[in-house]
Amino acid sequence: MPKTAQEGATHSPAADSPAAPGSGGPSSRAEGPRTDGPAVAEPSAEESGAEESGAEESSAGASGAAGPRSGPPLTAEQQLVREGDIAGDYLERLLDVLDYDGDIDLDVEAGRAVVSIDGGEDLDRLVGDRGAVLEALQELTRLAVQQSSGNRSRLMLDIAGWRQTRRDELTELGTRTAKDVLASGDSARLRPMTPFERKVVHDAVARVKGVSSESEGEEPRRQVVVFRGA
Repeated sequence: MPKTAQEGATHSPAADSPAAPGSGGPSSRAEGPRTDGPAVAEPSAEESGAEESGAEESSAGASGAAGPRSGPPLTAEQQLVREGDIAGDYLERLLDVLDYDGDIDLDVEAGRAVVSIDGGEDLDRLVGDRGAVLEALQELTRLAVQQSSGNRSRLMLDIAGWRQTRRDELTELGTRTAKDVLASGDSARLRPMTPFERKVVHDAVARVKGVSSESEGEEPRRQVVVFRGA
């Protein structure tokens, strides 16, 4: 099926034998509006590196890259759009291999490419426990984009709306914890979280005046600590 820019187009498994993620193949996905969203609050200094990368980069799993693009330099906006296109192609081939259905939507928000997969019955398997599989797929997709474009990617991947649902839950947790700490004066230590989860909590705490937060410990037991302060 040829590529389509129509909103809501549905990806279906190929009728012929599925193509591997590293090979070319038909593309069918929907592209959302490509406009920069509002800036978001940044995590604490010691957190920022981990929040963006999520894991050490390697070339494993990023097969099928086309190599760096030649020609005139791309603008920042064009680079993000291209990242989304590369990621969409990579993930579509992956869905073909797995024989999963799903709608792939591309967007640009807050200075990063955002790719979402929705609509398939089996997509929860690509999320895993507390998003573990989703985080791994995000890293593989970032590596595929990096190998193809030659640039390090901060792309965000969401599957079946898990990341947005989790963001809402953690925002509520961070806000509630910050208010409790402000009222009692006692610091609070939250359970270990992933880099994505910690960043959401830091952002929520930063919106409550009179409290601060920082991350302590080593992965995978790194925790957010909320305390009264500036």
